[in-house]
Amino acid sequence: MAWVDRFNSFLYNTRERVLRSYRNVLGLATLIALSILIVVYGFELSQNTIEILFNVLDLIFGLFVFSFLLRLLFNFQRWQFIRENITESIAMLIILLHGITNLLLPFVPIESLLKSIGFINYPNVYRVLVTLFLLFIIGIDFVKTGTSNIFKKVSPPTFFILSFLALIVLGTILLILPKMSVEEGSMDLVDALFTAVSASCVTGLIVVDTSSYFTFQGQIVILFLMQLGGLGIISFATFFAFYIGQGVGIRQQSLIQDFMSSESIFSTQGLIRQIIFFTLFIEMFGAFLLFASWDPSVEFKDLGERLFYSVFHSVSAFCNAGFALFPEGYYTEHLRFAYFHHLILAALIIMGGLGFGTLQDLFSPHKLRERMEKPWVDWKLSTKVVLYTSGALIIIGMIMIFLLENDNTLKGLQTSEKIIDAFFLSVTSRTAGFNTLDTASLKLPTLIFVIFLMFIGASPGSTGGGIKTSTFLLIFVSVIATIKGKDSIDLGKRSIPSALLYKALTVFAFASTYNLLGVFVLSIAEPEIAIFDLVFEHVSAFATVGLSTGITSQLSDMGKLIIMISMFLGRIGTLTLAVALAGYKEQPSFKYPTAHLMIG
Repeated sequence: MAWVDRFNSFLYNTRERVLRSYRNVLGLATLIALSILIVVYGFELSQNTIEILFNVLDLIFGLFVFSFLLRLLFNFQRWQFIRENITESIAMLIILLHGITNLLLPFVPIESLLKSIGFINYPNVYRVLVTLFLLFIIGIDFVKTGTSNIFKKVSPPTFFILSFLALIVLGTILLILPKMSVEEGSMDLVDALFTAVSASCVTGLIVVDTSSYFTFQGQIVILFLMQLGGLGIISFATFFAFYIGQGVGIRQQSLIQDFMSSESIFSTQGLIRQIIFFTLFIEMFGAFLLFASWDPSVEFKDLGERLFYSVFHSVSAFCNAGFALFPEGYYTEHLRFAYFHHLILAALIIMGGLGFGTLQDLFSPHKLRERMEKPWVDWKLSTKVVLYTSGALIIIGMIMIFLLENDNTLKGLQTSEKIIDAFFLSVTSRTAGFNTLDTASLKLPTLIFVIFLMFIGASPGSTGGGIKTSTFLLIFVSVIATIKGKDSIDLGKRSIPSALLYKALTVFAFASTYNLLGVFVLSIAEPEIAIFDLVFEHVSAFATVGLSTGITSQLSDMGKLIIMISMFLGRIGTLTLAVALAGYKEQPSFKYPTAHLMIG
């Protein structure tokens, strides 16, 4: 038809101009939407004002729908466009259906549903859901327009570091908003920065009580900082790009390979998808178990609060963050003897500390199917190293703590209770920071052994810190090989290349030297605090554990700054920092003659 051809010609000629103009309008609308969210959740407002602002957000939702329809109109292969943007298409359909039902019905269906299942504060819950959906839509829009250029100008390690700095800055800005804390006025800037660093670096050291100082909004911010910090903003951005069909390039996949310690860049795309799905599944299943196992003496205002507490502690445990919504953590009276609850937390901590590469090798459908079809196919060497080393450290730690604390913090408990408490402390000392025993009351030998466990930490590619289990094992094996006079290091019928050993020694040397330097500077900044407490606090910060003998809130601003730097370095990894600072790696084309030095 002639008119169809003329219409398509008109669309083709005006496409770029119209879409560019509307892109600018949508960018402005996005800034307005984010500003509204900051005002609504950060400042005290009347209910009438909040309703007006959410009505403005409804209009912005409409702009996103109109933008999608406009892009669909200007695309000449419309069904293919919908298939390629299926996630966004479903999101726009949800917005349309929600808007239509709100116009036709005298009540809001989602609010009525929340009210019927026991949410007392259902309007606020509904607004939180709307906010999350809006952020999801903005995320889709950002990925579609930004991922092609976001990785180009900096190296993967540098971008990794900058992403954490950006998350910390954002978290600090949000936490100083008046509505984030219970007390009148804004949170102290240093304390807000400390909390943002601790949550983003999944450490758990606190200068204020998370349960009583922060409002629900503040706790939500901490929850998101833990989640994004545990998995990394890069993981979410890359997953988003994969999931909505946008795709990413080799450079982005190289970044994920570095972050997750993946063996091959070709396995990165599958790994990042499984990371997100593993994480969400484990956290949701953990939240379900926690929800069902709360002690009856723990009182909640309504179903919503019980659900939030379950999700918060599940995320905190899996991300090895150690934040708790109780004044004394899990040493609180109502939770101190909730042993089934403790075992659920311990399982989440262990899963988060194994590393995503290990989880993929153990539980991915492809690997499980392959091992069922080919029983001779074994785990990867890296998986064996992680499992055996982690298991050995947990068991040895449990036995040592049981023996050392039997007549101290474990006194008066039944044998089974002592074993569970010792097991939990052994697990949490590696990177999580939850406590079911009073850390300050532990014996000095126990604290020294806990420092040893904290320094080793979790496994590569995990949410935990420390020098990592593989580093510890590789150094240990190399020492044994040296004592036996071997020229090479063998592990699991495999020869370990010298470059890998050099990396392990570099990580160990950096970590040891930095901790000595950090404690030295900290002792100058905090002369009134006992030196051993400073050592414990600093190693806990560097290993992103979060256990403390109770001195965190007593630190001066300078002391807090030192601890913040240690948490940050511990999270990004000393090797990552060294690579980022080193820049270009120069390979000389010559080799010097071999020399001999006297050692020992």
